[in-house]
Amino acid sequence: MNTPSTTLPLELKDVWLSAGNKQVIKDLNCCFSARPGCSVIIGPNGAGKSMLLKLCHGLIQPDRGRITWAGDGDPGLRGQHQAMVLQRPVLLRRSVRANVDFALKVNNVAGDERHRRVDAALEQAGLTRYAQQQARELSFGEQQRLALARAWAVRPELLLLDEPSANLDPAATHLIEEIIREATAQGTKVILTTHDLHQARRLADEILFLHRGRLKEFSGADKFFAGPENDLAQAFLRGELLWWRRRSIYAPGEDGEDTGKDILKETGKRRSKDGRKDR
Repeated sequence: MNTPSTTLPLELKDVWLSAGNKQVIKDLNCCFSARPGCSVIIGPNGAGKSMLLKLCHGLIQPDRGRITWAGDGDPGLRGQHQAMVLQRPVLLRRSVRANVDFALKVNNVAGDERHRRVDAALEQAGLTRYAQQQARELSFGEQQRLALARAWAVRPELLLLDEPSANLDPAATHLIEEIIREATAQGTKVILTTHDLHQARRLADEILFLHRGRLKEFSGADKFFAGPENDLAQAFLRGELLWWRRRSIYAPGEDGEDTGKDILKETGKRRSKDGRKDR
């Protein structure tokens, strides 16, 4: 993309976010540069990955802290320059082709260029033969590919993807990843969440590791996979379960941090109730 970015860099400063009485993002600081590439957010369930994406897109506002796009805090500047695909895609009650066409039309892409982009998007997603079929009649994997193709067709500066290939078979996952590679090759910044470490290795230029709402590590993908600095990230990369780092939901601390004393306290309570030692 040759024009100056109106979205990037995207910076989060001292960001906190709660959901109900639970703090889901805690004192988060990071910056996504205008350099094209793929930033992958990883971490265990409940780490705050999806919430971070929604903050980046401006769908939700932080309780504290500041989010700026291209140096400005006004999310209106994003305009037509970024797109997001949720885990459960929202499709219009019209044909597959019409879903992509509509997105381009509202983004003021006209005439032959619009038709060309629709054809290219459907071909890239492997959906050409379904062009006239109702979008909501597609399988889940096909709907996910359509949602991604529709988002990419408008050529956003920033593309945010929440678990884009969750529960998909290898063939569908391959098509999804090919669209992501094409997007980054043409200058789009992609930020995505995934539970699949193999996918993160294939796609990531940089890795963000979240645990219980805190950003524990943010580094280049090669450096991260060679050996993270954070002990939680090391354990996660080894495939270990991080349950021992989790406080009881019934005994939250003031700052939400995990301590060995709290774990011992909880196991001590369980011993006193059932009269048995935990092994």
